[in-house]
Amino acid sequence: MLNPRHECWAITDHAAGNQRQALALAERMDMPVRHLVLEPRAPWSWFAPRLLPGSDRALPLAQRVAFAPPWPRLAIGCGRSAALFTRMLRELSGGRCHTVQILDPRIDPAHWDTVIAPRHDGLTGPNVLNPLGSLNGVDDDWLADGRESCPQFDELPQPRSGVLIGGPRRGIAIDSGYAGRLAQRLRARWQHEGGSLLVLASRRTPDAVMDTLRTALDGIPGLRWAGPDDGRNPYPGVLGWADRLVVTPDSVNMLSEACAVGCPVETLVDATLPAKLERFHRSLHQAGLLHALGDPVPVSQPPLRETADIAAQLRKRLAASAPGHDDHQPPR
Repeated sequence: MLNPRHECWAITDHAAGNQRQALALAERMDMPVRHLVLEPRAPWSWFAPRLLPGSDRALPLAQRVAFAPPWPRLAIGCGRSAALFTRMLRELSGGRCHTVQILDPRIDPAHWDTVIAPRHDGLTGPNVLNPLGSLNGVDDDWLADGRESCPQFDELPQPRSGVLIGGPRRGIAIDSGYAGRLAQRLRARWQHEGGSLLVLASRRTPDAVMDTLRTALDGIPGLRWAGPDDGRNPYPGVLGWADRLVVTPDSVNMLSEACAVGCPVETLVDATLPAKLERFHRSLHQAGLLHALGDPVPVSQPPLRETADIAAQLRKRLAASAPGHDDHQPPR
């Protein structure tokens, strides 16, 4: 068995949210990072991360070449597809690769060395770490880089409100009706106190939602960004310059990144949320990190930055599982 290579593999599919979480943690591990985008073929994709016969052939040939020894000392996956490969790595490496899975894999977490699942998932175990929100790379340096990338935002009238728009998901309607109600609240506040609105869509935002917001917020200084046709994505700059952030309630990742900034974060919830997402919202409210749109908010608030702490815990686990210290075997 070859000794593991001193590097970290960040394994994801093409989902931007999964990539941000895996890379944010990998880049804090003080190791060279290699990002592998791996997506299993059917039928293995249907059952991931459960192992089926022939799982070593789950990848297309071009991706199979990348997923090959020498294996890394550390592998961090995020998402259900990645969970198949982090699980396989533990056995393929003879336990020498410390395998980490971000998000609930929906099977026994003992198949990985470490599982990182947010508290609202309700997953616990001796090898499970439970941050409040999702992992991300937002810190003071990241925000400073964001401000430097968009110096023109400094000229906008204050308060500068960043408005982050997600999209519909099961149990949540982010549609034209919601956009109209949100715009009405934002315009009313702007008429009272002035300032500017920097409105950003995500990949999941329906065109009709941004069309509604553009029309309803016409004449208010700021930015409306719906995609590449509107220029380079100014997301880091918006977070860097925002005096406050308004975030639609649908995305744990967007809310977590907003709460990492250190400015007040607000949301408009006008319908019942799915149970897990409601637990997440409640935890943020109880921690003073999230506020209902229109409620009194502090001038500033402590940022929610958990990635560095999770990385520190993972470094300890990695040291404890180094060859000569780890006597456990992968479960079968």
